[in-house]
Amino acid sequence: MTTPSAPTPAGSVATGPGLDVLNDLIGGPRVDDLLRRAAERTPSRLAVRSPAGDLTYRDLDERVAACASALHAVVGGPGGVVALALALDPVFPTAFFGIVRAGGVAALVNPLLREEALAHVLRLAGARVVIATPVMAERIARVRDRIPELDTILLTRRPSDVTDELSGLSALEELVGAVSSAPPPPAAPSADPDALAVLQFTSGTTGLPKGVRLSHRNLSVNAAQTAHAHRVTSTSVLFDHLPTFHLMHLTTPVAAGATLVLWPDDDLVGSVDAAAEFGATHYYSLPMRLSQLAVDPRLPGHGVPTLEAVLSGGSGLPALATNALAAHFGVPVVQGYGLQETSPLTHCDSLDRPRLRSCGTPVAGTECRVVDVETRAVLPVGAKGEIQVRGPQLMLGYLDGGNSRCVDPDGWFSTGDVGYVDTDGYLFLVDRIKDVFKCDNWLVSPTEIEDVLRTHPAVADCVVVDVPDPHSGAVALGVVLPKRSAVDRQELIAFVAERLPYYQHLRAVEFVGEIQRSPTGKVQRRDLRSRVLSQMATTDPMVSHRPGGVRVFTLINRFTVTGDTDEFEAVLENLTNFMIKQPGFRTHRLYHSAKDPKIYVEISEWDDPSGHRQAMGSDEFKGFVQQLMKVTTADPAPFTILKSYDVAVAK
Repeated sequence: MTTPSAPTPAGSVATGPGLDVLNDLIGGPRVDDLLRRAAERTPSRLAVRSPAGDLTYRDLDERVAACASALHAVVGGPGGVVALALALDPVFPTAFFGIVRAGGVAALVNPLLREEALAHVLRLAGARVVIATPVMAERIARVRDRIPELDTILLTRRPSDVTDELSGLSALEELVGAVSSAPPPPAAPSADPDALAVLQFTSGTTGLPKGVRLSHRNLSVNAAQTAHAHRVTSTSVLFDHLPTFHLMHLTTPVAAGATLVLWPDDDLVGSVDAAAEFGATHYYSLPMRLSQLAVDPRLPGHGVPTLEAVLSGGSGLPALATNALAAHFGVPVVQGYGLQETSPLTHCDSLDRPRLRSCGTPVAGTECRVVDVETRAVLPVGAKGEIQVRGPQLMLGYLDGGNSRCVDPDGWFSTGDVGYVDTDGYLFLVDRIKDVFKCDNWLVSPTEIEDVLRTHPAVADCVVVDVPDPHSGAVALGVVLPKRSAVDRQELIAFVAERLPYYQHLRAVEFVGEIQRSPTGKVQRRDLRSRVLSQMATTDPMVSHRPGGVRVFTLINRFTVTGDTDEFEAVLENLTNFMIKQPGFRTHRLYHSAKDPKIYVEISEWDDPSGHRQAMGSDEFKGFVQQLMKVTTADPAPFTILKSYDVAVAK
C-alpha cells in the first residue's frame, strides 16, 4: 500500500505521492459517503468499539440515518450549523455523520473551553443546535443569553444527577427515539465536494479563535491520505487513547473500513493491556502520554502482539521516549504534522525508515517548501525558514474571509512554523513564528490569558509570554504592571486559573515598572520573551554572591520517596552524573534524613541559572525526571544566600 515520496527537487520543495494511490479510499463527493460505502461493503465489520459497547458498520449507518432524521427535524433546512463536543464517546461518530448526512455543518468545539470562549465560538459559528457532554452543557447554559442563534442544547447522555442548568434538556438518543417513525430527511441538497462540511476553531496571534472552513473534499481526501500514510486497511484495528475526539481518527478508519477502538481510561499501562485485548494494529496517543508511558515502571511485561505502529502527533515526541517505546513494542514509533487548516495531516514519518525527531515526508498529493521569513524566497535544502504547504486538504478559508493573508496566489499556505527539509524531503520542526505556544499539546494564546488577567482590579497592564518547562514543553508567565505596590502573585495566578482551562494557567508572575508599547498599543511579545529569559539567566533573584564577589546559583530539592528507595537513589545518581557534565555545574550534595528514611534533600550549586535551564530543556533531563516522578514527590526551591561565613575570610 505504500508508495515512496518523490525525491526533493531544487530548493526545499518536497512532494508526496500522487493522488492516484488514493482512488480506492475516497468514498464519494461527500464525507458521509465514506460511511455509506463502508456499510455497503462490510456491513458486519466492527466499526466502533468502546467500554460502552460495539457497533458494526451496519449498526452505525442505521443510527446515523435515524440521527440525521432527528437533526433535520430540529435544524430544518440545509446548511444549519450543529456544534459538537469532541468527547471520546461513541455518540460522536453517530452525531457527526448524522449532522452532515442531514445536510448540516458540524462545528467541532473543544470541550475544555470555559464559558467566555464557548460563547465566542458558538456565536462565530452561528450554531443553532449544540450536542454537548453534561459538563459542557452546563457551561453553555450559563452563557446561553449571549448566543442569540442557539435554539437547542442536546446532551450526549442524561446524567444520573440533573442540575438546574440541565433540567429541561433532552439527550440526543431521546430526540432520535421521538422521531424514529419520521421519514428520512431529503437527500443532501448538494453533491458538491467543495461544499462546506465542518467548522473547526484555532487560536491565532490575535488571541481570538478563528473559524476554519473545511469542505467535504478536504475531509474525504485527508482521510484517504492518512489511511494511506498510516497503512490502514479493512483489517486494521485503530486504538484511540486520546483525551478528546479528533475528527481524523474517525474518518481515517471509516475510509478504509477498519475498526476504531475508543479507550477513555487515563491509565497508561491499562491502555496497553486493552490494546492487546482488542488486537490493535495502530496505537494513537499524545506525546505527553507516550513520554509518561515510556518510563512507566509497570510497562515491562505488557505488550501488544498485533501492533504494527505507535503514532503520535500535535507536538514533538522526545527522542528518549521514541527509542524506548520502539524497543519495547518492536514497532516503528512515528509522528506526523498538520494543522486545523489542513484537515489536518500534511506529513507523516515513514513506517519503514523513520527518522528521529522528523515529521516525515508529505502525504499523497501534498507539497511542502520552506521560505525565507522576510523575503519569502524558497530556501535551499537544510535551511531554516517558514514552512508552507499546499494540497487538496487545504481549507476553503476562514470564517472571516481572511485566508488571503496566509495563502498566496499559487495556493501555498503559510503555516507560521519554522523548520527545514532534508535532502530526502523529511520535514523537521525547529521553532514557531506565531505568538501562540503549546502546553501539554494544547495550543495556548497569550492574548486570551492577558484579556482575563487585565480584568483583575490590581493589574494596570500585562503581557503573557511562554517559558520552557521540562514536563509541559512550555508554560505561561505573566509580566504584570501593577496598579499598587502590594500585589499577591498567587492571587493573580489563582484568578486566571478560575477562568481558563488548566493549560492556560500562569505558572509564574513577574512584576515590572513599565511595559513598552508602540503608538498603536502593540507589544513585541517575542522580544519581551527574550528579555525576560535573558534577565532570568543573568539577574535572576536565585543568583547570589559568595564572599569575594563570586556568583553562585543554589538549588535545593526536598524529595519524599513514595516508591522504592533503591530505585530512587539509582535514578537520581544517573541524573546527577548527567548534570555534572553540564556547563556551569559546581557542586552537588545529597542528604538523607536520619529520622525518616523516605526523606532526602539535594543541594546543588551552579555558576549561573543558564546552564541549569539549558540542561532542563534536554530530552535526557526530561527522561530522568519522568522516572523520578514515578517513585517520589519533589519540592524544588531556589534559594539566595542571606549570610555567608568563610573561615579564611574571618581569619
